[in-house]
Amino acid sequence: MSWPGLPVLVKVTGQPVILLGEGEAADAKRRVLERAGARVVTDHPDARLAIVAIEEDAAAVAAVERLRARGVLVNAVDRPTLCDFTLPAVVDRSPVLIAVATGGVSAGLAAAVRQRLEALLPANLGRLADALFAARDRLRAALPDGGERRRAIGAALAGELNPLDGASAGRVEGWLDDLTEATAVDPTLVPILLRSPDPDDLTLREARWLALADRVFHPPDIPAAMLERARADAARIACDAPPGDELPGLSVWVGWA
Repeated sequence: MSWPGLPVLVKVTGQPVILLGEGEAADAKRRVLERAGARVVTDHPDARLAIVAIEEDAAAVAAVERLRARGVLVNAVDRPTLCDFTLPAVVDRSPVLIAVATGGVSAGLAAAVRQRLEALLPANLGRLADALFAARDRLRAALPDGGERRRAIGAALAGELNPLDGASAGRVEGWLDDLTEATAVDPTLVPILLRSPDPDDLTLREARWLALADRVFHPPDIPAAMLERARADAARIACDAPPGDELPGLSVWVGWA
């Protein structure tokens, strides 16, 4: 399984972004750009991004080719094959932003998923992010090891600091007061025995273990889609059996039931 593109968050505040075209589509893109703080222009020598919302096909293609020749990355509205980047549907819980993208295949589907996430996520989710950001120094003092901090935060967000609970931001200080080096996870090897090759069949606990693991041991025939549920920086180690020695942090053995 591969992504239709690399998800990135581009800072455009105060930067020129070219917008070409008129009508509803262009107006909608203008609102998106202005909300992100961009300077919307019809041309600028320093622009590195452009949106082409021209209805007529030949004119749109010519504009895309002209901009690309200058090294500008282009989004061509309703023309996914001409796009260097796409604009996702966004759930805004600043500073938390959740982007839903389909690679330009179905803007309607992305919008429908965004609407469901809007109903699920509390309006004050950003307060929890701000509180955790403010807690960085205390976290580093209590848990100097980066892996221990990550696991402690992961465990808290799965419990008392649940992001779906609007009251979680108010519990960060109490969580910090109780946080000590004793919170650190002892060297642990957790087995996950798969019942099917479908990653959607993982339980919530199994998915959380994969998301927190420092390394994932697995037989060579474990599907890549299953291993992609682990953190990108977690080591993937193909082997016939789980390791006999304990390793620092959290290790996961993914095998077949």
